[in-house]
Amino acid sequence: MQQEDVFQTYKPLLFSIAYNMLGNIMDAEDCVQEALLRWYQASNNGEREAVRSPKSYLSMIVTHLCIDQLRSARVQRERYIGVWLPEPLVVVDESSVTDMVELSETLSVAFLHLLEKLSPIERAVFLLRQVFDYEYAEIAAIVQKSEDNCRQIVRRARQHLGAHRPGYHASKEEQDTILHQFIHACIHGDMDGLLTLLTNDIVSYADSGGKVPSARNPLHGADRVARYLLGLLQKAPEDYHFRIARINSQPGIISYINGVPFSLLTLDILDGRIREIDVIVNPDKLRGVPTYR
Repeated sequence: MQQEDVFQTYKPLLFSIAYNMLGNIMDAEDCVQEALLRWYQASNNGEREAVRSPKSYLSMIVTHLCIDQLRSARVQRERYIGVWLPEPLVVVDESSVTDMVELSETLSVAFLHLLEKLSPIERAVFLLRQVFDYEYAEIAAIVQKSEDNCRQIVRRARQHLGAHRPGYHASKEEQDTILHQFIHACIHGDMDGLLTLLTNDIVSYADSGGKVPSARNPLHGADRVARYLLGLLQKAPEDYHFRIARINSQPGIISYINGVPFSLLTLDILDGRIREIDVIVNPDKLRGVPTYR
């Protein structure tokens, strides 16, 4: 396989690994470029593993880069003001989606936020196994641990994540239906209608980075979350607009004030109801969001 073919073949996979690890688009892209550069140099120098198995070599490099990056990032996130949520991948027009990353439920804001419970090495091993379906032998070679150790890490990671993942995930059609029901209830101030869409133990998180006003602590419970959402809409200015988008593959809403992105809201749906709402209002994380036209 020619070097350019290797780049095009594995770049989407590498970006997916890096983004799932880091939750930051620019950092993920930097790790991918660095991994490709190191593979290019190693293959030109005749290193056997780089030549024999580009996928394994690239996966190892990008995983190690991400683990190092994440260890540094975790220190910064401990100082972060309020809740930290990943930088979103926003798709307004699904026909414009490139092959840079295959969107799936595993990329959701809620899932990436959940992964913050794991250590960097747990996150790497868990993702490689559960999301990217690497064999334990491959993972062991990538993270330089035994297969038994990797199996233990995956079990430990599942325990740390608790009971958050089991259940029936909604289809795209069901997601869209619930999103439109959610929007209708919010616009019309329909408290009862909104409550029927929310699980009793729903949690809402808001990421402002301390740069704009928002709820700094998670909101728990259907009644509290519903009242908070309806209260926000009552305070919306006249130049407020919104549009529907796919945000990290999940149904979402982009809100605008005077045509400028103000917030992103995503719904995590399980068993036909909304169990988590994530709101991103940190302006640094909205810079890549298209303006309202």
